[in-house]
Amino acid sequence: MGDISVSGPVTGIDTQSIVTALVNAEQAPKQSQINKQTQTQTAQLSSIGKIQAALDAFRGAMDNMAKDASIGGLTAATTDANVSTVTLGAGASAGSYQLVVTQLATASKIATQTYAAGANAVVNKGSTATTLEISQSGKSYGVSVPPGATLQQVRDSINAQYSSAGLSANILTDATGSRLVVTSSNTGAGTDITLGGNTGLETGTTVVGGAPVNAKYTIDGTAQESKSNTLTEAISGVSIKLTAVSPLPTGVTGDANRIASTISVTRSTDTLKSSVKGFVDTYNALVTAINTETAVTTNADGSTTAAALTGDSTMRGLQTALRAQLNALAGSGTLKSLAQFGVNTDQTTGKLSIDDKVFSAAILTNPTDIGGIFNGDNGLLARMKSATDTYAVTNTGVLATRSSTLSANLKDLQNQQDTLTARMAALKTSLTAKYTTMNSLVAQLTAQRSSVMTTLDALNNPKTT
Repeated sequence: MGDISVSGPVTGIDTQSIVTALVNAEQAPKQSQINKQTQTQTAQLSSIGKIQAALDAFRGAMDNMAKDASIGGLTAATTDANVSTVTLGAGASAGSYQLVVTQLATASKIATQTYAAGANAVVNKGSTATTLEISQSGKSYGVSVPPGATLQQVRDSINAQYSSAGLSANILTDATGSRLVVTSSNTGAGTDITLGGNTGLETGTTVVGGAPVNAKYTIDGTAQESKSNTLTEAISGVSIKLTAVSPLPTGVTGDANRIASTISVTRSTDTLKSSVKGFVDTYNALVTAINTETAVTTNADGSTTAAALTGDSTMRGLQTALRAQLNALAGSGTLKSLAQFGVNTDQTTGKLSIDDKVFSAAILTNPTDIGGIFNGDNGLLARMKSATDTYAVTNTGVLATRSSTLSANLKDLQNQQDTLTARMAALKTSLTAKYTTMNSLVAQLTAQRSSVMTTLDALNNPKTT
């Protein structure tokens, strides 16, 4: 609102100050309300965002722990990392297994005839589009080849359309020219790629590297096959990725003589404690975030300052849901709670801590019980995830709804501010006009008074001749 000077040229009154004071007096109550509500809602929106981020991180950690059997104190290893790599998952148990790999699963690869003009060779010299049909495992994928399309353009079209289907194309070039090579990420017998259609690319094709085959291996002497080199069900709870054929002793031939590698799943006290500590740290991070946004701070003068979410019912509900799952019993072993393993809750902060002495003694005699507490459909990890679902669901969860409501409130407050600003500008304009009119009237009256007084003076003082 620009400053407008309306000080009276006749009255000598500072009408500009009067107008400003009147406008400010009218604006102050509503402005104070808008400012206070905006500050409160902005602070709450920021705090809700921090809690949402902390909760998402906590839930992500629960998912990762549920997939990782180390929370039960298990660790996996192989004696020959060149042949395979192993990772643990849910359902793993201690054991030792002998693995011999005699053949890796391979993918299909097919090459077109060679084009002497190279990658820029035109494969459709006609005036209408043709179609290249790529077939694999009973499915067909059509690639349109427009007039004037080159080998390079066909390659790009295949990669753009069908990479998600496991197909890819490349161009190999040598002294004789270039050829299109189509391959697949799908492996195993029966996944052969064939080319058809009416582009000419399907003519004179050759299979590269032989027909695709299954992986062949033995576990503890039992022969098995897999279309994939990643074995997810060969050993319960253990994922094995085959990376090479098992080696042969020097100077010896024959698959029967290949050297076995040992895959071992063992229980480790250090792994168990590290995993439990990881859970404690993750849980404490969430609790810390909640405490920070709900705390009451005592100032140096003894007064207190509330945080943005102090006393918030949503935060109380979330805290109650988390604590309820911590206190619930789980598992089928002798020890059914974290407290029995020395994982304690601070009654003031709600954070967890580990009593090393109690924990070490408990896992010496009942190491499998800790896995029973955490793992499974009714384990602590699953229950924690389930208990926080209503708060964390994207768009429709409690926190997401709160954020949407606060954002809408802030938008409404901005609209109220814009309306108030416009109304005050109109009021100032109106008051300015009124005081300007008043000054004009006073000026007129003053002029009339001066004229009357002049006339009276003339009458009272007649001139002598």
